[in-house]
Amino acid sequence: MLEVIGAGLPRTGTTSTKAALERLGFGPCYHTFEVMLHPELAERWLPVCAGGPADWDEVFAGFRSCVDWPASFFWRELARSYPDAKVVLTVRDPHSWYASFRLLGSLSPRGPVREDEVPEALRPVVAAMTSLRPLFERISRSVFGEEWRPGHTPDEERAVAAYHRHIAEVRATLPAERLLVFDVREGWGPLCAFLGVTAPPGDPFPHLNDAASIRGMFELMHTEGRVRVPFQGGGG
Repeated sequence: MLEVIGAGLPRTGTTSTKAALERLGFGPCYHTFEVMLHPELAERWLPVCAGGPADWDEVFAGFRSCVDWPASFFWRELARSYPDAKVVLTVRDPHSWYASFRLLGSLSPRGPVREDEVPEALRPVVAAMTSLRPLFERISRSVFGEEWRPGHTPDEERAVAAYHRHIAEVRATLPAERLLVFDVREGWGPLCAFLGVTAPPGDPFPHLNDAASIRGMFELMHTEGRVRVPFQGGGG
C-alpha cells in the first residue's frame, strides 16, 4: 500500500527523491527505472494502457511509495485511492527543468525499436518500454496539449507553461497538510519534517541522475547492452 505519492514531473529530482524515500524507510519506491530492472512490471500497466480501469494495489504491489511517470501522472487517482498517503510535489527552476527534460527526450528512441536492433540482454527491457509507449504518449499529450506529437519535445514556452499549470493544479487540489512542495536542493529537512521521520545520521541527501548520468546510462545500453540505473542497488 502506498504511503507516499510523488506528484512531480520527470526531471524534477524524482530519482533523488526515490533514493531519499527508500533511505527513510518508505521503500521500495516505484520509479520508471524499476521497469528497466524488472521488465515484468510493465504488464501491470497494460489495462491502463488500454484505457481500462486501474487496479492500483496490483500496479504497486510490493511498493510503499512512487515517483516519476507514469505513476506521478495519476497523482489525483492515487491520492483518492490511498487517502492516508502523503503527496510530495517535486519542483525545480522551470527553465533548467526544460533543458533537462529536452535532453532526456533527445536521448530516448524517437520511435519503435526493433528487437534485432538491440543486444539480446536488453530485449525484455525494450519490449516492456515499448508496451508502455501508448501510455507515455497519452500522458505527454495530456500534459503538453493535443498538438503534441510522439518523438517531439514541445518548445520551451509551451513546456514551461505546462509545468506551471501542473504545479498549480496539484496545489489547488490537495490540502496543505497533505502536500509537500519539495525542491531536492533543500535536503533532508523539509522531507523528514513532512513525513515525521529523522534524517539518516551522517548520510548526505542523495543527488542523482544528472545530465552526465543520463548520457552514461544510454551509452552503456548501446555499447554494452546493460542497464545501469543511478540509485544504489540497481544494475543489470
